[in-house]
Amino acid sequence: MLKIMDAANTQPVPQAPKGTRIYAIGDVHGRLDLLDRLLNSIAKDVETAPKGIKRFVMVVLGDCIDRGPHSKGVIERLAHLHDEKPFMRFEVHCLMGNHEHIMEAFLEGHNDGELWLNNGGAATLESYDVPDPWADPQQVRADALEHMPKSHRKFLRQLKYQHREGDFVFVHAGVRPDIALDQQRHHDLMWIRSEFLQSEADFGAVVVHGHSPVQVPDVRHNRIAIDTRAWASGTLTCLVVENQHYKFIST
Repeated sequence: MLKIMDAANTQPVPQAPKGTRIYAIGDVHGRLDLLDRLLNSIAKDVETAPKGIKRFVMVVLGDCIDRGPHSKGVIERLAHLHDEKPFMRFEVHCLMGNHEHIMEAFLEGHNDGELWLNNGGAATLESYDVPDPWADPQQVRADALEHMPKSHRKFLRQLKYQHREGDFVFVHAGVRPDIALDQQRHHDLMWIRSEFLQSEADFGAVVVHGHSPVQVPDVRHNRIAIDTRAWASGTLTCLVVENQHYKFIST
């Protein structure tokens, strides 16, 4: 594994908790084929862990749905990942992305779904065999709720907004500079871009995030971006962190 270094080389090197290996997966966006391949690679990578690694953590950074063709399959696999032998010993933390958030808002009747549909939501509805995603919003909502398994709604309602491991914090989009990590607004954690991406501030932890696409993982002294636009590029990326070191696994 490569060592994580501070850009100015003046700060302590960030560390994961002792005895822990972390796998953070970027924005899947309905690409079950890529998720399947990546999880297979992770299962193989686990076998390379030294004996001192006793704890395995997986963090899925949100935006599992929309744009790609198999959102239903993605949720199904993630919702039941603990049932699979390679991942039974994992702690799995799935985060709320802005796409899950606007879908839930529609399903709960808080909007007409236009924003969601125009940002890849139609592909998600089609994966659930909703007859006409562009029909009357009330009918579409009723069809979606009828076709979506209860286990999928439960999965979506249990999504977290952030997760911390040692000197790393995992969120979907980023954090607002100069605000403590435990006081961040949910909206910023799911949606923020420029204020976060352009900041050189110390956020209180290295922020691992997706949301803002990059061609290859972008490693800065205060953040690591791993949304490699899987739905269009075919490259789904996973950051692996162990002690003071990291590497990437991708499709």
